[in-house]
Amino acid sequence: MLINNIILGIFKSRIKEIERLKISPDRAQEIVFKALIKAGVNTEYGKNYNFGTIRNIEDFRNKVPISDYSVLQPYIKRMRSGENNILWNTPVKWFAKSSGTTAGKSKFIPVSSECLHNCHFSGGKDVMLQYLINNPRSKLLLGKSLTLGGSRKIDEYSSKVKTGDLSAIMIHNSPWYAELARTPSKETALLPDFDEKTNAIARYSSNRNVTSFAGVPSWNLVLMNRILEYTGKKHLRELWPNLEVFFHGGVAFGPYVEQFKRIIPSDKMNYMETYNASEGFFAFQDSPTDDSMLLLANNNIFFEFMPMSELGKSLPKTYSISEVETGVNYVMIISTNAGLWRYLIGDTVKFTSLYPHKIRITGRTAHYINVFGEELIIENAEDALKKACVETNAIVSEYTVAPIFMSETSNGAHEWLIEFDTLPQNIEQFMNILDNALCEVNSDYEAKRYHNITLSRLKLTILAKGTFIKWMGSKGKLGGQNKIPRLYNSREYADQLLRIVNTRTK
Repeated sequence: MLINNIILGIFKSRIKEIERLKISPDRAQEIVFKALIKAGVNTEYGKNYNFGTIRNIEDFRNKVPISDYSVLQPYIKRMRSGENNILWNTPVKWFAKSSGTTAGKSKFIPVSSECLHNCHFSGGKDVMLQYLINNPRSKLLLGKSLTLGGSRKIDEYSSKVKTGDLSAIMIHNSPWYAELARTPSKETALLPDFDEKTNAIARYSSNRNVTSFAGVPSWNLVLMNRILEYTGKKHLRELWPNLEVFFHGGVAFGPYVEQFKRIIPSDKMNYMETYNASEGFFAFQDSPTDDSMLLLANNNIFFEFMPMSELGKSLPKTYSISEVETGVNYVMIISTNAGLWRYLIGDTVKFTSLYPHKIRITGRTAHYINVFGEELIIENAEDALKKACVETNAIVSEYTVAPIFMSETSNGAHEWLIEFDTLPQNIEQFMNILDNALCEVNSDYEAKRYHNITLSRLKLTILAKGTFIKWMGSKGKLGGQNKIPRLYNSREYADQLLRIVNTRTK
């Protein structure tokens, strides 16, 4: 189409840059690294750790410690009160309220102007360009992109500093031409109350020519079902015949695939995964036949990768993009153009290929179960759950898993709390398949399950529909980038769920 050709022509140089990235990501990372160090030299953090003496990546590793939010929080608190040149060399006016878990306290991630425009927005442009390259006859640009959005408020420390979830910050700062292509209006997308927002979007956007939508699968599924309820339509293609793509991210898409197929029953519908966190835009799915994502080594973020086996060590080993291997579970460490230096983002990834460097998200450092030495990660859980659903014709809406601790009279076990969209044809068979599949994908789990020596067969607790939404709502964490924790090493979340709902257990 003509409009597609025009857009691809305008961004021809960026397209060539992405192609070069696939061949030499290490060169792209070297350029990013030098630029970040130069920007950080005269910041307070840079002076504390002698950025002026850093000549290469090895110097950086030796001089600058790996940090998490607790380490950087005192610096960020001062930035939120209006101090400049603390972690970054330009004033930071926006902070993304991050809720990687349902824990009570939020993180406030600095979002500099450079990070917003030269990382988040540039990553979004790359996704659109790649989609048009993959789909040259696309009518994406002839319609509207539906955006659920988040909430925002004035920061408590200064009237000049604002905070909100990342989607709200991006909507608030988006250029005028993005407003023309989006539905609903900016004001509606930024409504803080989730129910009010979804109802307003249903009224406002149901009669627009929506060709795409974007965001976290779980919250978009709630929105789409509400729109169908409001309009009385059976599926979204009845409502939006030109709908062609969902750009999704934030949580694994696997558990939601069947639910989206039900509300969008079309083999022409496309799904494209993106990896855009509060801290930066890291990767996107560049091929419709490969569900792994191309790491954006040229998007103003410097990456390091720590093998999961190094986590917790006093002097952990980290590897640059030129040193990584496929199949290894890495903790991702980033340095950004908003002043996060050697920051443990909390996500774990595996490389599926090198040159081009592609990744899959395998989980989070805080979201796994290793109470009995089983080392169960989200990737294992998703794979096993998918197999159990396929073989019993079940569809899972949401789930979380918690340990059942040993007692004097019983072994340990895992409790799966699942909300089904469609119940398994045979619940006992579902449990057996799930348990056996976990043994197939995780040898440590298999060893602990051997003859029930350490772990007994998993326990399944079926939750009523709407349970997880009710639970998240009770915590004030509906919509935006809030995520349901899939695996946790304690029973904190499981017990909260069980206290607020009636369940039937098997």
